[in-house]
Amino acid sequence: MTKCNFNQTLFIKSAAEWHHLPDNPSFEVAFAGRSNAGKSSAINTITGLHKLAKTSKLPGRTQLINYFQLHPKLYLVDLPGYGYAKVPEAIRERIQRMLGRYILERLPLRALILVMDSRHPLKENDEIIIEWALQRHIAVHLLLTKADKLSHRQGQDTKRAVEKRFAEQSDLISVQLFSSLKKQGIEEARAFITRWIVEE
Repeated sequence: MTKCNFNQTLFIKSAAEWHHLPDNPSFEVAFAGRSNAGKSSAINTITGLHKLAKTSKLPGRTQLINYFQLHPKLYLVDLPGYGYAKVPEAIRERIQRMLGRYILERLPLRALILVMDSRHPLKENDEIIIEWALQRHIAVHLLLTKADKLSHRQGQDTKRAVEKRFAEQSDLISVQLFSSLKKQGIEEARAFITRWIVEE
């Protein structure tokens, strides 16, 4: 496994439109998830930089594609959160189009981390995101957040149920429990990310 300093991850830019995305040869691991799933907190916990991705008490604030450089050969990409009912319909539709185009067409994309609340996994939009990724044969790591809200048994049962759901795609889909509050699952998430650093 390639070693890198997650706590030296740097913010690069925010992109509101497709043509604003970086034009570079680096690979990308993207984070996607519903607006209340704890995506920004997960990014901050994994990197150890608690102000890297902006968190908010109000879901739906991330409406841009945000780029962070973890390694000269790898960007972490924070995609807009989806599924928040109070966001105007026009914005929800724009975000959905942006997500679809990014996952289906972005050539540097190598893997996707899909952040889901462990108490409410696999909502309809989550399933759509997974299907898009599978169409391109892109690896998907399902990060079941807020695991501290579940008992140990509940957490394991949830993890097994999600793994069973995707048993036929186990070569592309992996699952783990994660808690930003308890700092649970950090090394497992980091190991998935660093798999995609390709040294020349």
